[in-house]
Amino acid sequence: MTTLQTSAGTSVRTVWSPSMWALLAVLAGNMLIDALEVSVLIVALPAIGADLALPVTSAQWLMTGFALGFGGLMLFAGRVVALLGRRRVYLLALLAFALASLAAGFLDSPGLLLVTRVVKGFCAALTAPTGLSIITTAFREGADRNRAVSVYTFFGACGFTAGLVLSGLLTPVDWHWVLAFPAPVVLVLFAAGLRLVPADPPSAAGPRHYDLPGAAALSGALLTLVYAVVHVPEQGWGDARVVAAFAGTVVLGVCFVLAERSAPEPLIPVGLLANAAMIRSALAAAALNGSHLGLLLILSYRTQHDLGWGPLRTACAFLPAGAPLVVTALLSGRLVARFGAPRLVAAGLLLPTAGYAWYQWGPHPTSYATGMLPALLLVGAGFVLAFAALNLQATAEVPAAGRGAAGAVYQTAVQTGALVTLSVVAAVMAGGGPAAGLVAAVGGGGFLVALTGLRRRAGRG
Repeated sequence: MTTLQTSAGTSVRTVWSPSMWALLAVLAGNMLIDALEVSVLIVALPAIGADLALPVTSAQWLMTGFALGFGGLMLFAGRVVALLGRRRVYLLALLAFALASLAAGFLDSPGLLLVTRVVKGFCAALTAPTGLSIITTAFREGADRNRAVSVYTFFGACGFTAGLVLSGLLTPVDWHWVLAFPAPVVLVLFAAGLRLVPADPPSAAGPRHYDLPGAAALSGALLTLVYAVVHVPEQGWGDARVVAAFAGTVVLGVCFVLAERSAPEPLIPVGLLANAAMIRSALAAAALNGSHLGLLLILSYRTQHDLGWGPLRTACAFLPAGAPLVVTALLSGRLVARFGAPRLVAAGLLLPTAGYAWYQWGPHPTSYATGMLPALLLVGAGFVLAFAALNLQATAEVPAAGRGAAGAVYQTAVQTGALVTLSVVAAVMAGGGPAAGLVAAVGGGGFLVALTGLRRRAGRG
């Protein structure tokens, strides 16, 4: 990097070398792919389900599988990166992501497709936070780092919308392309990363504690919970397999707590769970993400099955829910500075909840102009207000040394919200229940959590 100076010698701006721009392109490009994978199956899921003769309760596993790998293994992924090094793990995760994408393009087995989605989710858990960590060391603190983080965040915001559009374009050709298309892109990023991703500083010597029991118990509890929920409509609450799955969730949850209490270095530091701002942000973000994806799952099936829309028309119809965040991503920091995170979070949870309620109970819910569009616009506005505020609020009151762990817990909650809400919504859809009403209840719960932040702020005042 070359720093340009004024005549008085004061630094005014830095000119990055081509290699620095190339490194940022690799990191931001991979962040876009990671974010894209969250949304890329929303539009394609009805076509996949029809081709493989899968009901919505089975097809939803392809979406929740990615959330399971991403959220269920996020804490473990952070430990792997810390012990094995950022460069090594980042590059191996890129390669594994590409191979899983390529394999999915040739598979028709629901079980094997689910495995590829879980693998890709785990790879995203390894690369998304690691890319940001690489930026913090590769770019100089101050304006350079802030600009790099802004670009990285902007590409992440673009990923969700890009996933919708690409899914709409590729599904009519062959839904396998929706799963396979990231492979060549990620392989190019991998080849460039071999030259550009900097080496790690020497790691401290000592015993390595991965906390495998804790990671296995947490991911296992989430897996059995989803299994139990989606099988209730078909088998009933009294079915032995459903009861066993719910019981397994409880047992594995207890095992996770015990494993964390006895681990030399637990995945979740005990003191972190006492941080009210972090917990409040995690719960609100889980409700926002889960309710958002739940609504899109409902609309994807209703528009394509009930209204006969094509995938591309459906994808374009969903853009009001994602595009506003792309347009305003670089202004989010100013909004938080102007109005404060608690206010933005509360408003950002209220607007989507109003949108869900409008779609469920308002006039003409099947009409796009009077039913779907108002709901999607309110969801998009909610993300504009709350997305950055939730991220900042989650770590604002955490000491610097613990912000990495706090971020991992927060992201785990975000993906867990998607995992649980999608499975419950699919189950309600299969049973013919008010799925949009359930989504409104989830969003409303997040809004109530956000209100506690306003009360806490008023109490401080």
